[in-house]
Amino acid sequence: MSNIPETGRTPRVQIRLIVIQVLVLSLLLTLGGRLWYLQIRQGKEYTDEAKNNHVQQVVQPAVRGAILDARGVPLADNETRLVVSASRTELLKMKDDGKGVLTRLAGVLGMKPKDVMDKIRLCDSETPQPCWNGSPFQPIPVTDEATTQQALQIRERAEDFPGITAEPTAVRRYTAPGGARTAQVLGYLSPVTDEEIEKAKDSDSPFLRSDMVGRSGLERTYDKALRGKAGVTRYEVDNLGRVLGEAESDPGRPGSTVVTSIDARVQAVAEYELHAAMKKVRGETDKITGRPYKADAGAVVVMESRTGRVVAMASQPDYDPNAWVGGISGKEYAKLTGKNSNYPLLNRAIQGQAPAGSIFKVVSASAAVRAGYPFDGSYNCSSSYSLGSRSFANFESKGHGPISLGEALKFSCNTVFYALGHKEWQRDGGLKPKKNAHDWFYRTAREFGLGSETGVDLPNEVKGRIPDRQWKQAFWEANKDAWCKQGKKGGSYVEQIAFESCLEGNQLKAFDSINYAIGQGDVLVTPIQMATAYAAISNGGTLFKPTIGKAVISPDGKKIEEIKPRPGGRLPVDAETISDLDKGLRSVVEPGGTAAWRFGGWPQDKIPMRAKTGTAQVYGKQTTSWFATYTDDFTIVMTISQGGTGSGASGPAVRNIYDALYGLDDAGNQDLKRALLPGPQTALPKIQPDGSIDAPVVKPYDPSAQEVDPDRQGEGEPQLAGPPPVWRD
Repeated sequence: MSNIPETGRTPRVQIRLIVIQVLVLSLLLTLGGRLWYLQIRQGKEYTDEAKNNHVQQVVQPAVRGAILDARGVPLADNETRLVVSASRTELLKMKDDGKGVLTRLAGVLGMKPKDVMDKIRLCDSETPQPCWNGSPFQPIPVTDEATTQQALQIRERAEDFPGITAEPTAVRRYTAPGGARTAQVLGYLSPVTDEEIEKAKDSDSPFLRSDMVGRSGLERTYDKALRGKAGVTRYEVDNLGRVLGEAESDPGRPGSTVVTSIDARVQAVAEYELHAAMKKVRGETDKITGRPYKADAGAVVVMESRTGRVVAMASQPDYDPNAWVGGISGKEYAKLTGKNSNYPLLNRAIQGQAPAGSIFKVVSASAAVRAGYPFDGSYNCSSSYSLGSRSFANFESKGHGPISLGEALKFSCNTVFYALGHKEWQRDGGLKPKKNAHDWFYRTAREFGLGSETGVDLPNEVKGRIPDRQWKQAFWEANKDAWCKQGKKGGSYVEQIAFESCLEGNQLKAFDSINYAIGQGDVLVTPIQMATAYAAISNGGTLFKPTIGKAVISPDGKKIEEIKPRPGGRLPVDAETISDLDKGLRSVVEPGGTAAWRFGGWPQDKIPMRAKTGTAQVYGKQTTSWFATYTDDFTIVMTISQGGTGSGASGPAVRNIYDALYGLDDAGNQDLKRALLPGPQTALPKIQPDGSIDAPVVKPYDPSAQEVDPDRQGEGEPQLAGPPPVWRD
């Protein structure tokens, strides 16, 4: 038998095991105590610190897509500039809130310290421009016009400029090719607001805090396509800003290109001629008041008659949209929005409202035919029309005896339309309207597209106004309390008017319909509405929804989304009436017509011209000039507020635009090499895979090349064959 112990353990081995057990137990107790200390005793403190570990986004803004004219000429694109930005988050960590840094920065940039500080303050309801209305957590641009030397100073002396960056950045540029600003059509950009970010967070196109957003014009309408998608890399950082790791990345993509139907060459002509016409009219005197015309605002629309595409759209006064790039200055903002600015941000082609005057007579003539009056019937063009003790006169009180509706358009005879409007008011029941009243004059206007939006692809279009019985009732209900409070029988003139309006302001009276029949009274229209209506007469009756956008093209040029012409309805008259209207409007530019003196030498046999002049009276102001015209190809409508007569103020400018379009000299000879648009343009510009485009150069408009006859410009009396014009409507 063996003498070895069963356990096989010596006392030394047992002692070692006990020591190891004690050590392990001590370590476990130490670890448990530490865990208790961290989780229980200091748990709240470390939880708060952990909350400070968060994800930071590094945003690479998307390059905004370009806006091109119909031939591929950039109207708005981007250029690389040195942008100096300031981080409010970093500056506010400093004892002086960064004032010292900003003062040094102002010295480098050649700016006043106050101007730099104003740039980075946050906008609210009480803070005037300039201020920052974007996110306070984004770098705020101080200038986008830094020189290379200034940028190097900032970067080489980083210790003097904490929170300041100077980086090359793609910045919006409005190119004004050939001098065509196209300001109100293009619009402008400004930073996205927190409210917009919150509102769009669940949409299919959410905003990032770095986004610039279109605020008006095409920049707003096509903002989603133009904006693209910013690239975002997310990093997890601790409360000291140290990067703990990369979370995820979203690749960006540049914005798409929007091709428009605008032709920069025609746009340059339209802008120049509108501005020149207004300037010229200011030097002329209103014969009634003896005061110079103010000509304080105007607009012109050039449209393809067969498609409704807008070739040019100008509004005066205008502005330089580049003023908004990089943040607008307080001085510039006041210039654009102050009481004395006359509000250049308004696009008066779609937002300017005024009585239509005699260009409305195509609507009244159509309404008369619908009411049963023959177009070629006989209507007395007397020198005045009497209603009780009141007399409504023709312009310059001239009469022509019995004439047709076509001749009433030619001579712009008010009294013919006074009588028709009055008769229809009586047939509908007068002050006690029939339940089945036809209201042909009001219905026809609405079916011509007046009193409602045309649907043009620009924001904030206004509807105008057709003052029918329903409008009169609604207007009375909204104002009767004020009228009744102010009104007084036998009081002042104003008090008597208020008293009468209180009692019977909801009634459509005889003189309302008489004035309405010639586009006066409470009727309001916009240039785009009248251009759409006249284009419909030109094309045979189709009312198009005007379009400026022609296509949206992907950044690589492979995906093209065309924007087709959009028919919006038909004129409420038959083909025969449209033909009659066309003939009547053609006679307006022929000898004896009110626009004949503006179209001397026009090749009427080759390019038939139709027109209607209008001079609208506006309470408390000088008359508004209207000129509505069309050929088989184009429709042009121009208006000048407080500019006098239609043919007198707007006529020469419209003629010059047509001459440029068709390449005509003053004798009516055509040179197709000079013609800007011999026909509607249909081809889209080709964009290369790298986003580049071979765009033609647009030369500035040279009005001296038009060889304009001084007579046509209003310098002296026109010389025409046949009888002289009756009056210059």
